[in-house]
Amino acid sequence: MNDVRARDPDEFSAGQWPDWSFWKDQPGGPRARGRGRLAIATAMTLASLTLIAPVEGIAHGSGPPLITALAIGLVACYGVGCILAPWFGPVALRRERIAIVAVIFLLGAAPAVLLASPSYLTDLTYALSIGLMLLPLRHALLLGLVTVLGQIVWMRLARSEVAWAQVSILVAVTAALGTVFALNFTIGHLRAAREQVKRLAVNQERERVARDMHDILGHTLSTMTVKLGLTRRILESSGDVALAVGQVTELENMARSALSDVRATVSDYRTLSLDSELAGARMALRAAGVRADLPAATLTVRAELREVFGYVVREAVTNVLRHSDAELCTVRVGPDWVEVADNGSSTSGADAGNGLTGLSERLEAVSGTLGHGPAPGGGFRVIARGPAPAPHLAPSRKTEPK
Repeated sequence: MNDVRARDPDEFSAGQWPDWSFWKDQPGGPRARGRGRLAIATAMTLASLTLIAPVEGIAHGSGPPLITALAIGLVACYGVGCILAPWFGPVALRRERIAIVAVIFLLGAAPAVLLASPSYLTDLTYALSIGLMLLPLRHALLLGLVTVLGQIVWMRLARSEVAWAQVSILVAVTAALGTVFALNFTIGHLRAAREQVKRLAVNQERERVARDMHDILGHTLSTMTVKLGLTRRILESSGDVALAVGQVTELENMARSALSDVRATVSDYRTLSLDSELAGARMALRAAGVRADLPAATLTVRAELREVFGYVVREAVTNVLRHSDAELCTVRVGPDWVEVADNGSSTSGADAGNGLTGLSERLEAVSGTLGHGPAPGGGFRVIARGPAPAPHLAPSRKTEPK
């Protein structure tokens, strides 16, 4: 039984680790990645410059010189860490990210502990921002909540009052820097997604062109091969030049038609007609010595299915010419179905492969289905069905193949 509560892996979760992999995989190489890192590092550099004021306050304080010098050194290390963390943290492993946040947090909190002043905890805004960047949101928010509550409790115990202005700065600056990281993160992922969409679109277009080339040239080249063999046999057996010239003339016309189809397909202007495919199938089967039993009219076929059914007839007849030892090929059509069957060996069309795969894709595009396999009376059968018609267009079930 499937777990209906299972979460989509692409769905946001407060417990997931921020994925900055687009900095490694982003198209454009190191220069593109460097711009993103430089933007964040610049923001943290500007933020670190605000640490100059706490340094001045520590220097002009009344603490012992050794403690004062140590506190200033810790603030300087804290500033450097805030600049380097956005550069190296996003591509670090999870344990390394935790270590980076912990070290920066300790460096930021150490001056407040050394000087016994909760006011310096306000400078932890930058450490909390790094936490928002590198840790799951749930952990980063918990760290921020503990820091704010710790500053409030410490102020209440040490001074019997809370400097709400400093607490507000701690919350506001953390939120502002966290927003900068979130925007950079979102923009980076949007760019990576856009490049992925471009690649998928190119691949899809390549598959479409390859499928169209197979459908167009496969049938024509198969027919031309048969007619060339017929021309050779005419010249070898009877030497009837006039009959051979007639076959060569038809070959020339077919080659020109194939070239025109290729040009039209590449230009995406080509439309295929079921009637023309039936006429071409009749000529190709006749040239191969296969008796053709084709419908006299196709007016009952729904207009939106005529083109895809034309591809079905083309590919199925091509498979008869290529793979079958049949003597008869039968085509039947209905409002939302088409069937092509032959009386050859039942396994003769089993390895048709790419062509039938392409037909399946075409029918899926119009919500149709394709079936193929041994025919009930022997031979091989391909049957395509379109989507169910509207009630007023429903065909009589007596005419649909079982």
